[in-house]
Amino acid sequence: MHLNSILKILLPVILFISNETVAQNPADSTGTDSTLLKQIEQQMQVNNQPAPQQTRSSLSFNPDIGFIGDFQGSYISRGEKNFDLYLNESELSLQAVIDPYVRGDFFISFGKDPETNKYGVTVEEGYLTTLSLPAGLQLKAGKFKEAVGRINPVHAHALPFIDLPIAYVNYFSEEGLNDEGLSLSWLMPTKAFYQELIFQTTAGYTEPAAFTRSANNRLIYLAHLKNFFTINDNATLEVGLTGITGPNDSSYVTNMAAADLTYKYKPVQLNTYHSLTWQSEFFYSNAKNHSGPPQNSFGLYSFLQYQVAKRWFLTGRYDYAEKPYNKTIADQAYSLTAGWNATEFQKIEFEGKTTDNNMEDRFYQVWLRWIFVMGAHGAHQY
Repeated sequence: MHLNSILKILLPVILFISNETVAQNPADSTGTDSTLLKQIEQQMQVNNQPAPQQTRSSLSFNPDIGFIGDFQGSYISRGEKNFDLYLNESELSLQAVIDPYVRGDFFISFGKDPETNKYGVTVEEGYLTTLSLPAGLQLKAGKFKEAVGRINPVHAHALPFIDLPIAYVNYFSEEGLNDEGLSLSWLMPTKAFYQELIFQTTAGYTEPAAFTRSANNRLIYLAHLKNFFTINDNATLEVGLTGITGPNDSSYVTNMAAADLTYKYKPVQLNTYHSLTWQSEFFYSNAKNHSGPPQNSFGLYSFLQYQVAKRWFLTGRYDYAEKPYNKTIADQAYSLTAGWNATEFQKIEFEGKTTDNNMEDRFYQVWLRWIFVMGAHGAHQY
């Protein structure tokens, strides 16, 4: 029962008792009774006031904060140091909608320098993305992973294998094509399938690979066309084409064409327990330099991932890669990765790989990777 109801019941009783007391003791004044009655009336007025309304803000300015750790152990059959244990990388992410017009995404990486064995801090990505441009347009500005095929836009911890394909490393280094500039994407008004066209221009990559940062006004230009088809309720197909041109370390230009193909099968029934992904990328490079005619080279990778149980995945991959400036040197590799996804926030993977080329003896590598996530964990690209 509420306090107001109780007071309403007790008030007549109190008044009756007070009147009886005054009748029996006429010498007493009504001051004491009046004081008591005023206190009761004040209490009733306070409790009759409506409760203050709770206000809620429609926009939160607090960013989603997440932390991802990547602990690894490795073995290699050649060299003097065969075994190693290390915290490969730690990544801090800050992501938020700034206002109705743009959102911000920043990823700060803490990694170990293999030469000095010391940890350093770098901005892996940091960019703004528009949210309200007309005609299906979207603009991105800052430092970002460029739209080359399927692997480059994805952070390494989200890949289904531990090491990167040889062709990818030869052309873009271990860090991938990650540069500062502008990106304009257009969601094309096609109805039969999803189609996106992306144009990007960047200042020039700082890691020595197929492209580099020029000492003059040359920039890197990239165009990517993505085509996504829904085959049926169980399967999808994505086909992408990429063209890149930019300065190389010989003060000349490298032109590259790339294509990617991704088929995914995830049945409507039992989709939690079984799925299949086949993904391939092909790279063709034409590098001009001062030492002679242009150097042409080719590389590819292809992997097949099969989900054998709810949390278990097997990934087999084939690599072939020629050196960007000497196609007579070619590497071939085969690898197999077993992954256990405990939850969305933790996974453990084990990979074995064998590599040979026409210049060196075959060698073997093994990795163990433990990925863990704390805090917010944004969805990765499909």
